[in-house]
Amino acid sequence: MNIATFSFIVSGVLLNALAQLLLKAGTRNVGAIHLTLDNWFGIGLKVATQLPIIGGLACYVASVVLWIIALSRVDVSIAYPMLSLGYVVTAVGAWYLFGEALSWQRLLAIGIILLGVALLARS
Repeated sequence: MNIATFSFIVSGVLLNALAQLLLKAGTRNVGAIHLTLDNWFGIGLKVATQLPIIGGLACYVASVVLWIIALSRVDVSIAYPMLSLGYVVTAVGAWYLFGEALSWQRLLAIGIILLGVALLARS
C-alpha cells in the first residue's frame, strides 16, 4: 500500500471518528432521547437542528467519499480492518472531550488494535 492510499484510508477513518464525536456532542445538547408517538416529530426536529449533529453527518459523507477512493486502490480485506483505528481515535477523543473513562481494559484493547493495524499495514 502506498502513502496516498494509506492517507485516504486514515483520513476516512479520522473523519468517521470525528463524526461520532460530533454526534455525541449534539446528543449531549439534546439529552436522553425517549421517543413516543406524541413527541417523535419535536425530538426529531431538535436533533436535526443541532449544529454538531449536522457537522457529524457532513463528516460521514466526506468519509464515505474518501473510503470509496481508498477501496478503488486497495483490497477491502486490507482496508476494512483499518477502520478499527476509528475505535482508538474515538475512545481517546471521548476521554479528552467528554471525560469518558479509559480503563486498563480499554487501554489494553486499544494497544491490541494498534498492533493489529500495524501488522496489517505491513502486509
